Amino acid sequence: MTQDEMKKAAAWAALQYVEAGTVVGVGTGSTVNHFIDALGSVKDTIKGAVSSSEASTEKLKALGIDVFELNDVSELDIYVDGADEINAHNQMIKGGGAALTREKIVAAVARQFICIVDNTKHVDALGQFPLPVEVIPMARSYVARELLKLGGDPVYRQGVVTDNGNVILDVHGLSITQAAELEEKINQIVGVVTNGLFAQRGANIVITGTPEGPQIK
Repeated sequence: MTQDEMKKAAAWAALQYVEAGTVVGVGTGSTVNHFIDALGSVKDTIKGAVSSSEASTEKLKALGIDVFELNDVSELDIYVDGADEINAHNQMIKGGGAALTREKIVAAVARQFICIVDNTKHVDALGQFPLPVEVIPMARSYVARELLKLGGDPVYRQGVVTDNGNVILDVHGLSITQAAELEEKINQIVGVVTNGLFAQRGANIVITGTPEGPQIK
């Protein structure tokens, strides 16, 4: 089974958590694209979706799924999204697709966060994947200096502007053992919008695509 086939298996397995008549929170990325395809198969039974990125919004609308603004939705039963890395505590690094801020906001509203990944995303310690930090453009150099003080090596993601009009610093060289503490510490740096650690609000359910089929934790 290829990596993409494992992603697809995990994504389609998440359909079992989609309840009729609800608005579904939808994330961003290659694994989520498979979930959006799966959601299209039940589009007549759901009310619609809230999306965390312009790219996902376009794909949802192309399939005929109504997309709602988060401000118009009081609650979400589930939010389905992938991860760039995930540890045994269901804490994640996200933001490889630069949608981390909107992803974190939608995840905060949802009652359950369902993370869909293939088995290559599981790690013992977070940090092998560079940690994305969304930054207000004028603060980029200042924030980079502050991130250096935390032991990371921040690299400006050239040519990338987030859906919110900001820039991304990818922090290399971290071995993250206290994820929730580091998440809070980075978020306190002036000029940081948010960072890609999803530790204070980790996943409630993790569906992992494996050669033996999807595994649910």
